[in-house]
Amino acid sequence: QHAIIHHTRPDGKPYPREECPIYAAFKDGAVHRVDTEVFWRKDGSSFPVEYISTPIRDDKNNLLGAVVTFRDITKRKQAEKALHDALREVEQLKDRLQTENVYLQEEIKLEHNFDEIISTSKSFKKVLRNVEQVAVTDATVLILGETGTGKELIARALHTTSLRKERPLVKVNCAALPENLIESELFGHEKGAFTGAFSRKQGRFELADRGTIFLDEIGDLPLDLQAKLLRVLQEGEFERVGGTQTIKIDVRVIAATNRNLEESTRSGAFREDLFYRLNVFPITLPPLRERPEDIPLLVNHFIKKYEGKLGKKISQVPQKVMKTLQTYHFPGNVREVENIIERAIILARDETLQLDESFELLESPAAPAENVGTLAEIERSHIVSVLQETNWRIEGTKGAALRLGINPNTLRSRMQKLGIKRSATGTISEL
Repeated sequence: QHAIIHHTRPDGKPYPREECPIYAAFKDGAVHRVDTEVFWRKDGSSFPVEYISTPIRDDKNNLLGAVVTFRDITKRKQAEKALHDALREVEQLKDRLQTENVYLQEEIKLEHNFDEIISTSKSFKKVLRNVEQVAVTDATVLILGETGTGKELIARALHTTSLRKERPLVKVNCAALPENLIESELFGHEKGAFTGAFSRKQGRFELADRGTIFLDEIGDLPLDLQAKLLRVLQEGEFERVGGTQTIKIDVRVIAATNRNLEESTRSGAFREDLFYRLNVFPITLPPLRERPEDIPLLVNHFIKKYEGKLGKKISQVPQKVMKTLQTYHFPGNVREVENIIERAIILARDETLQLDESFELLESPAAPAENVGTLAEIERSHIVSVLQETNWRIEGTKGAALRLGINPNTLRSRMQKLGIKRSATGTISEL
């Protein structure tokens, strides 16, 4: 009799009689309810069933057998699946909205309008005019400039004066992400795509849909991912890691780099076709050494920013201090100015701003930009001084790069260019 009841496990494997849930009622005298099995039709198709096996007893409570009722639950299973899919979609939407909200809240807290861009120089005013003109379009923008010149600030200004300002600005530092994770971070991944991928994850491009994505340090993007980015720029589509479904997006792309991408294309480190796709509207930020007239404005801005935070009052900046700052080359640009002023306020003993004693600069009038020899000497002197203070440590919280306000790799590059080497015997820390 068991053989003519064509019910099986969901994977199609039959039950041996001794394992059959229906016949279990004959043994233990309990009611059994099962809704995870299927029946097979003559044509080979199957449908889900629910059955209840109820034991039958005589008036002396002896177990005589069981009554089994079967019911086709195809519609119920379809409804359950639809509900499960809907709940999963709601959960994904909830996660996305929460992530977008985080990005939007960050933007609210950050300085993101033209009022926070400190400059009166003609060169920077030209930059702002370009920002104003291109912001209202969806054109791809490539921001070029040295470390610390304000590339992220310009990217935020582009976004917050655009038609996409109500949507998030999603920032990605291509140099900061590990090479084995950057594809997943940018494009997302499916569950099981790689070890540790326990669930589906949306990438930064999906989170930026109908908004803006800012790809900082684009020159550090691995070559194998440049082709995938090119496709996004050309077609507006991609697949998650481990997935086959093509995802369409509508994203405005802003990229930034301190590298010479034209040289990178010639050396083969950067795709030429991607460079042309990114270089639709280039904006070059002038280094601080080319706009010394902005240094007093920046000094006063950072004094106001930090004196409250640090519980100090600075009411006077000696002319000698300002002259020294205007003479300096500032390889770290605005970021280095900020670090120097913050440190000076911390060390201030009264209301007069005094520079850190380690800031040993030539106190000559500001040199013209083309006087490279003098500027190089100034820069070299300061870098060597900071390196000696940090025991030649470059990276980390006690490293020279952080004090100078520049990337460790940038510092290494400047040291090589300026011929800075530790002459004393011993190990060069973090080199």
